[in-house]
Amino acid sequence: MSKLDELIEELCPAGVQYKKLNEIAHYAKKRIDITEIDKNTYVGVENLLQNKQGKTVASSVPNSGKVIRFEIGDILIGNIRPYLRKIWLSDCIGGTNGDVLAIQINDRTEITPEFLYYVISSEKFFLYDVQNSRGVKMPRGDKDVVMKYKLPVPPLEVQCEIVHILDSFTLLTAELTAELTARKKQYEFYRDKVLSHDGIYPMKPLAELGKWSGGKTPSMSEKSFWDQGTIPWISSKDMKSSTLEDTQDHITEKAVKEASMTVYPANSIAVVTRSGILKHTFPVAYVPFETTINQDIKMLVVNEDILPRYAFHVIQGKGNDILVKTKKQGGTVDSLDFQKVLAYKVPVPSKDVQSKLVEVLDNFESICTDLNIGLPAEIEARQKQYEYYRDLLLTFAETGSTLMTDRQTDRQTELSAIKLIQYVFGYVSIELGAIATVTKLAGYEFTKYVTYSDEGKIIALRGLNVKNGKIDLTDVKYIDKSDLTKLNRSKLCSGDMLFTYVGTIGQVAVINENDKYYLAPNVALIRADTQFVNPEYMRYFFQTNTFWDTQINRLLQSSSMKNIPMEKIRKFVLQIPSIEEQNRIVEVLNRFDTLCNDLSAGLPAEIKARQKQYEYYRDKLLSFKELPK
Repeated sequence: MSKLDELIEELCPAGVQYKKLNEIAHYAKKRIDITEIDKNTYVGVENLLQNKQGKTVASSVPNSGKVIRFEIGDILIGNIRPYLRKIWLSDCIGGTNGDVLAIQINDRTEITPEFLYYVISSEKFFLYDVQNSRGVKMPRGDKDVVMKYKLPVPPLEVQCEIVHILDSFTLLTAELTAELTARKKQYEFYRDKVLSHDGIYPMKPLAELGKWSGGKTPSMSEKSFWDQGTIPWISSKDMKSSTLEDTQDHITEKAVKEASMTVYPANSIAVVTRSGILKHTFPVAYVPFETTINQDIKMLVVNEDILPRYAFHVIQGKGNDILVKTKKQGGTVDSLDFQKVLAYKVPVPSKDVQSKLVEVLDNFESICTDLNIGLPAEIEARQKQYEYYRDLLLTFAETGSTLMTDRQTDRQTELSAIKLIQYVFGYVSIELGAIATVTKLAGYEFTKYVTYSDEGKIIALRGLNVKNGKIDLTDVKYIDKSDLTKLNRSKLCSGDMLFTYVGTIGQVAVINENDKYYLAPNVALIRADTQFVNPEYMRYFFQTNTFWDTQINRLLQSSSMKNIPMEKIRKFVLQIPSIEEQNRIVEVLNRFDTLCNDLSAGLPAEIKARQKQYEYYRDKLLSFKELPK
């Protein structure tokens, strides 16, 4: 039993309570003058970051007026689409506006800010918020409905353990991000080193690398220019990666002709010359496909003596210096003096040297940015894994919930999910069909095609041979090997569990490696995934009084119930601790079982006493607390 399982047993034996958000928290209401806070702690949706990244310094802070004061430990949520996923656990005192909700906990001895942060960060809460947002042009979250969201409120010790697990995922992602940042710095260092040829190779202005030109925007009101467009059209919002794969917007052939758009060839280089992003970054992108551009972009089509990838690397490598030396001062929108950009000089070696430089720099870049082989893929996978486990833990926090597996989830992820639930709660409640295949071995077709033979060598088990957890061979039948071909059946495997579902229902037995049986008419075959469950543990579980009272007897209450359908057997719910704990339980029960069934162990009275003792410990070991329905 895990420490957390012991805490649950001690602190919440009847289950975990669910409460509405407004029962444990409220919106911050205190309004203060903007001058009362450090302006670096002002938060609007534009500088609120997603997850635990926090916030940036706001680019626009009110000079006067009132703001809503938030405290350390408050949870801030963006309240306008598409910022509903922006959720931050505050680590400072500051101010915000009506576009951000500041949620304050009533009593932190009931729920911790960290646990509430994870609940509100879950996909379940996000979908709830989206579905209840209001408005057409700029939908907002419904503040009243948000406060009606129901969430689990387990004891503080349980909350802290869940936070600890989820924090470990966040920490791992942060470590990977730091590694990626280090690799990028390494790439930039080597890139700058190999591009530092100012006194070795000829220096040429960027204007001489090829032909530079700009673009424009076809009329937005002319739908025929945009509807079902297939020709890429680059704008600043596309310039987020160093090599573009596609654009968000596309225009039609009609737009190219009637709006006089220039279609640039593949392997051109695009740079942003007018955009707010120029405050801190000079975006450069290699474009491996034909495209058009808008008026904020300039495109370079290189000359024959310049390799396109070299032109990209050298412009990107000198980007910070270009930005500093060519940025215009003043103006409502950040922009570059493009004549100064064209005059900026870069080293231009021979094509052979360019080719070697490109090979080296492409290799460095791929390590940093290629989603197929670089760290970004690992970071993305870890983030998805974190979100999956976060939602899983917070959903399962209601004691007694059954883990429902997803057929789209790969088996390894499913195994990890089960192990995680077992670690946190001590066991997992899960349907039999999720951890085992349940099939009907033989019924009518058996009696139709098979003839019992005294001369046969193959034992055909029947329901009456499955008794009290064992295989009983006092009355067996045999068949000839030729009958196996008729039925297309294979030998039963070690570890297979048999379950009688017709006649005498509910008897179980596990096939061991010494048993040589082939068929079992009117018996269900349960073949468990041994990564999840020990078949012997499952057999003992099926024999418990609790299992019979809650699942078998419930199905047998109907007088017309002559058998249990396969789909209902697959719906049986089992409480499964870790495989190590299952093995320990089986070892203990096997010792009791041996003592109970070995007639040489003592007098019948002693055997009867041992039997009762065995049943007591069996049911005790296999009893788990569940929330009453």
